[in-house]
Amino acid sequence: MAKGRELKGRIKSVEGTRKITRTMEMVATSKLKRAQDRVVAARPYAQSLAQVISDLYTPELAERFPLLRQPAQRSGGRAAVLLLASNRGLAGAFNSNLIREARSLIARLEREGTTVDLHAVGRKAIGFFRYTGRQLASTRIDIGDRPTVEHARELVEALMSDFISERLDAVYVVYAKFNSAISTPPVAERVLPVTPPEGKGPARDYILLPSAETILSELLPLYVRNAVYRALVETVAGEQGARRTAMKNATDNAGDMLNVLRRTYNRARQAQITQEIAEIVGGAEAL
Repeated sequence: MAKGRELKGRIKSVEGTRKITRTMEMVATSKLKRAQDRVVAARPYAQSLAQVISDLYTPELAERFPLLRQPAQRSGGRAAVLLLASNRGLAGAFNSNLIREARSLIARLEREGTTVDLHAVGRKAIGFFRYTGRQLASTRIDIGDRPTVEHARELVEALMSDFISERLDAVYVVYAKFNSAISTPPVAERVLPVTPPEGKGPARDYILLPSAETILSELLPLYVRNAVYRALVETVAGEQGARRTAMKNATDNAGDMLNVLRRTYNRARQAQITQEIAEIVGGAEAL
């Protein structure tokens, strides 16, 4: 019965693993709901900011704001890439997809002659690039599952200052865009300079008090910080969605494995019982 005992041990091990993956799936589902609520709450505000900036934007005003300064078409510039990943794994290819997107962006920028400063958020991204020997300009592992506007401000404030002082020509954010719980593709979005929105000048129904220049000077930094905050909350929601999917697949696979192991165990036990009966019958006939 050595094989039977071995199968029982494997069955017990797989059952324990399935309990863990099922629990993690339930936890991820709960966290996903809260993260999805933050994504839904953040998007209307971002759309309203973009609409106001679009209505106020004119080429004449744009020349007065450094955050709207478009990079010159030259080689030898400098750009910052802010990569948003997670601190934990067990989320399928979530982190590896983000890292792949960041590496692709860095390779493209460096082919164009741009020097790239990489800023990494999350242990998985930090660990990968340290393993490959890539120098990191800054790292953060303390943001967790509940990012705030303050976190976004801390991440992008220094980058905005470097851009205004022309030490940087562009700032990119690599994050997971949350389309749904099962669709979270990695994207690279340029947040600086602010892309001039399409429009034909100020809307006629606006009463500007104070001036459009004063309003834009307040809204542009707020718009950039909000873009980073939105990227943070969408990445967290994408992580939980990917983890829920990965844990559900692991639970289903464990169930399939249990069915195979139980059938194999029952067959082995049936064969052993049949052998024991045959031995008893053979012994009785010999007597």
